Amino acid sequence: MSTSKTKDRYQIAVVPGDGIGCEVMDATLMVLDSLGIDFDYVYGEAGDECLERTGVALPDETLDIIRNADACLFGAAGETAADVIVKIRQEMRMFANLRPVKSYPNTNSLFENIDFMIVRENTEGMYIADEEQYTDEGAVARRIITRKAEERIIDYAFRYAVENNRSKVTAVHKANVLKKSDGLFKEIFYEVAERYPDIATEDFYVDATAMYLITQPESFEVIVTTNLFGDILSDEGAGLVGGLGVIPSANIGEDAALFEPVHGSAPDIAGEGIANPIAMMLSAIMMLRYLNENEAADRFEAAILKVLNDANVLTGDLGGSATTVELAEAVRNNL
Repeated sequence: MSTSKTKDRYQIAVVPGDGIGCEVMDATLMVLDSLGIDFDYVYGEAGDECLERTGVALPDETLDIIRNADACLFGAAGETAADVIVKIRQEMRMFANLRPVKSYPNTNSLFENIDFMIVRENTEGMYIADEEQYTDEGAVARRIITRKAEERIIDYAFRYAVENNRSKVTAVHKANVLKKSDGLFKEIFYEVAERYPDIATEDFYVDATAMYLITQPESFEVIVTTNLFGDILSDEGAGLVGGLGVIPSANIGEDAALFEPVHGSAPDIAGEGIANPIAMMLSAIMMLRYLNENEAADRFEAAILKVLNDANVLTGDLGGSATTVELAEAVRNNL
């Protein structure tokens, strides 16, 4: 899903965050600046280091920067991820989380022909973090499923399928056990599907889906599911195509969007200059498509693909010895 039209100049909120976030962000901006598009970068602070320095993991100033930008690029958050990313999603009403699972060459992908999108509801489910205090018996957490939120995310998934030439949408749930909440999700799914008669539909239990992702991943095109299930299946999908170092993501709302890799801050290698920037770059490509800068997105992705196909300049996680900057320079040179 994208904005309605391109602009002469974009204001981009840049929040590098913690650990390798700064390194992969700098590498990605190096390539973005070579695409011939006018970007104004406005930097914001967030994360563990921000908390240590200011006492706040996500300052109001950073939220304002994101709120006023055309889009946000986010690097990585460490232990404060829940206080940063979850709060940004809530404050900016970013209801859709997009996690593409796509196989690229020379990335240790288990399959060669995987290309599907996981569309995950971002605002409710288990991740509202509504947990009661400990009881004598243990602890209790509430799971919220509303018709409004689920209809919105399911319709988004179908619209994504239409706009991206996908022919099938798969709903994932556990309605055989969670009969009321996931029963409602399944019911809404087929109600919305009636609006899209040209899109094939199917639904699976989440445990069966976890197996099918391994045994027949090529059969999926668009998966739509609730928050917790989407989070788990997304990381399984990453394992199919070479790990978190090549998986981007997007958080989309009505008026705001944030794009980030999902590999975390990787403190064990932070500062060494060896982090793989491809997930951050692919996140930037998702941003370009959101901004309707599709020609630039195609060029950027083709440049990454050439680097991966040539396999001469790869970071250590992909079997090479290149630095973060060396890989970025190789991508830029291929534009």
